[in-house]
Amino acid sequence: MRVVMFGYQTWGHRTLQALLDSENDVVMVVTHPKSEHAYEKIWSDSVAELAEAHGVPVVIRNRPDDEELFQRLKDADPDIIVANNWRTWIPPRVYALPRHGTLNVHDSLLPKYAGFSPIIWALINGEPEVGVTAHMMDEVLDAGDIVLQQAVAVGPKDTATDLFHKTVDLIAPVTVGALDLIASGRTEFTKQDRSQATFFHKRSEEDIRVNWDWPAEVLERLVRAQSAPYPAAFTFHKGERLEILSAFVSEGRYGGTPGRIFYREGDGVVVVAGADARTGRNHGLAITRVRTVDGREMPASEYFTSMGGYLTGRP
Repeated sequence: MRVVMFGYQTWGHRTLQALLDSENDVVMVVTHPKSEHAYEKIWSDSVAELAEAHGVPVVIRNRPDDEELFQRLKDADPDIIVANNWRTWIPPRVYALPRHGTLNVHDSLLPKYAGFSPIIWALINGEPEVGVTAHMMDEVLDAGDIVLQQAVAVGPKDTATDLFHKTVDLIAPVTVGALDLIASGRTEFTKQDRSQATFFHKRSEEDIRVNWDWPAEVLERLVRAQSAPYPAAFTFHKGERLEILSAFVSEGRYGGTPGRIFYREGDGVVVVAGADARTGRNHGLAITRVRTVDGREMPASEYFTSMGGYLTGRP
């Protein structure tokens, strides 16, 4: 099929590479301009550079709603548009233009985790698996019929970085597999159960601030979710920002005021956390590695030279 690709960052780059490696003909690529936003500099492989290296025409847009782009799309005469990590609204006249409409590739197991940063949110929320979904685009974001979906399990020590690499490897088989189904003549696909739909916003600094009232299990997942190259989860100690780079849930149960620097357990320093509402148990978060405000990384056992005092959400 003749394909126009809309995409950005590494997700778009992997999608374009899969299309170039397939039997489909990529006739145009639309991508966003390079951004200095912190999150958009992560996984920032250039879609434009890959397209140009293969002689594919490239259009740079923040929003795909101008007349010039629409005319170029009509002239390209695509059978289908494929989108992955396109960051702004695509109007109906664009996504409905090709003969087969628009296939969107999203890094979650829809209908759950529509919207932004699905892997990070899924890890924080304790989901047992993550994945990639190829679905037909309609007027509701990430809500169209599912053409193909693949999942991978979340391991007990997986970080968001681990899960990124697991899911990004699914992009090629899901994208090309979905296109093969569409090219075969299939037009009926799996409706999403909208009663199961969840929608999440973009991550910001407020989302990585540690709340010591949360259970240790949630805090441990937050630390894993904010693995490098993502910005690390942070707290404050004696008025200065302290990043938590690694931690585990304590074996012992420690009561008291959340945020109290309390006890050494194994390689970690246990900080009192909130009780788990489901079990009533009060495990602590055992911090094993930290980074100080001046960028020094060290074991928590070296940073916390004595027990006592508190970690706080604000200076």
